[in-house]
Amino acid sequence: MDKIIITCAVTGSIHTPSMSPHLPVTADEIAEQSVDAAEAGASILHLHARDPQDGRPSASPDHFMGFLPRIKQRTDAVINLTTGGSALMSLEERLAAPLQTEPEMCSLNMGTMNFALYPAAERISEWKHDWEKPFLENSDELIFRNTPRDVAHVLTEMGEKRGARFEFECYDVGHLYMLRHFADRGMVKAPFFIQFVFGVLGGIGADPDNLIHMKRMADKLFGDDYRFSVLAAGRQQMPMATIAAAMGGHVRVGLEDSLMIERGVLAKSNAEQVAKIRGIVEGLGRTVASPAEARQMLGLKGADRTAF
Repeated sequence: MDKIIITCAVTGSIHTPSMSPHLPVTADEIAEQSVDAAEAGASILHLHARDPQDGRPSASPDHFMGFLPRIKQRTDAVINLTTGGSALMSLEERLAAPLQTEPEMCSLNMGTMNFALYPAAERISEWKHDWEKPFLENSDELIFRNTPRDVAHVLTEMGEKRGARFEFECYDVGHLYMLRHFADRGMVKAPFFIQFVFGVLGGIGADPDNLIHMKRMADKLFGDDYRFSVLAAGRQQMPMATIAAAMGGHVRVGLEDSLMIERGVLAKSNAEQVAKIRGIVEGLGRTVASPAEARQMLGLKGADRTAF
């Protein structure tokens, strides 16, 4: 088996500050938790930004630049910027920071979908900020938009023009077929790094049978031209990642995807989750990839060719 790549999604745009005091919000917090996660074994850091005043998701390049140079200075980890941002943002807003900073990697959601967060609001009784409750509750009419034209635009602007490679986020089987479509058009090149995403309400459920099915269909569509990684939202994060590692895949953890370290216990940091999954995968006989090894496996351009 290949060495295993651990991705850490540090803060995201789904969870809100009232859900956990450990969710990084400020540039200092995001930078520190990113560096700690890399030291714990994450070779890729998947990053969003937040408004440091109230923790709401932010697309501001200034907010990204508050932590990106500091992380790059202190760790060799691959920095992977979101192009998904938040479903409340326009495509232009979502691409503002990636276009300016030209990272080695970007995430790319492979389709338009429901992105329902509202069940989480029922579990919170005290809110830190006024924006949080309506942000979650109003997601019952929220659509994350990534049309084929949007996807093509991201591939052209970030891939063709700026040399980024992609974490192709596939939330259902149809997203695999969309990726195959763009490969057939010659807009993406192997090796494909496909992130199977499970457990988001609007996407495929976090069930081992679904993981087996996604892997089977990816094998059929891409043969030996891809590597897969798994993230599962919420309490299935560690079980699904463990199965993925046993199947020869790669894994993603982080407070973007789950706030817990075990049932009923909040993770104190991203590094705690990275250390836990590292112990699990090494117990399965896998060897964790360094950032340099991850770059070689994924064909990345190198940190020296970014713009931050």
